[in-house]
Amino acid sequence: MDGLKNKIIVVTGGCGLLGASLVKDLNRYKSLCINLDIGVTDDLDSGTLYCDITNSKSVKASIEKILKKYKKIDGWVNNAYPRTKDWGNRFENVSLESWKQNLDMQLGSVFNCCKLVLGVMSNQKNGSIVNISSIYGMGAPDFSVYDNTLMTMPVAYSAIKGGLINFSKYLASYYGKDNIRINCVSPGGIFNNQEPIFVSNFNKKVPLGRMADAKDVSPGVCFLLSDEASYITGHNLVVDGGWTCI
Repeated sequence: MDGLKNKIIVVTGGCGLLGASLVKDLNRYKSLCINLDIGVTDDLDSGTLYCDITNSKSVKASIEKILKKYKKIDGWVNNAYPRTKDWGNRFENVSLESWKQNLDMQLGSVFNCCKLVLGVMSNQKNGSIVNISSIYGMGAPDFSVYDNTLMTMPVAYSAIKGGLINFSKYLASYYGKDNIRINCVSPGGIFNNQEPIFVSNFNKKVPLGRMADAKDVSPGVCFLLSDEASYITGHNLVVDGGWTCI
């Protein structure tokens, strides 16, 4: 994918499961990938910057450091997934305060990151943003996959991921005049050593018969960031093994 070569691409949460795969693939395609994460130290030569995306000053400082060294930001992936300690509670046990906190930590952080980096991209008259949504931002969860497990799908997740899809479309329409593209990628369930019963239940629902690996999702994100996707904006790329087709 030559359309990523030497591009400055930022990935938030690049130490996570999907984030690590994204960083690996972006480097493989010869971009200059920068991992913004709370689990790293500042070392731009190695492609890392400490950043708390829930803190506007931290995000702004990271952007300033990148611009000081590279003078531009070509692409940005909103992948980080901050959440409260009670994340995963069933609906009846979720407090209004927790609901508000999670919407602000996740959806609010994406809004802030987009606002700050779009200011840079507007001046450049060029750029690409990919927001990581989910199949559960497109439709309701199938709660039968959680039968006989301690797991559930947090209620705030659907609101956040659904909001991301339409927010991305809004931005695509708003910034098209500046030659900036904003897209979404909506993965299906990604295998991460979940309870075996859940994995079995989930696999039975997927036409391809298995959960995704992170490496199944990251190439689609890379494509949307690349020059090969120069006429694609406002799109939600679904990578789900066929889950949403049935």
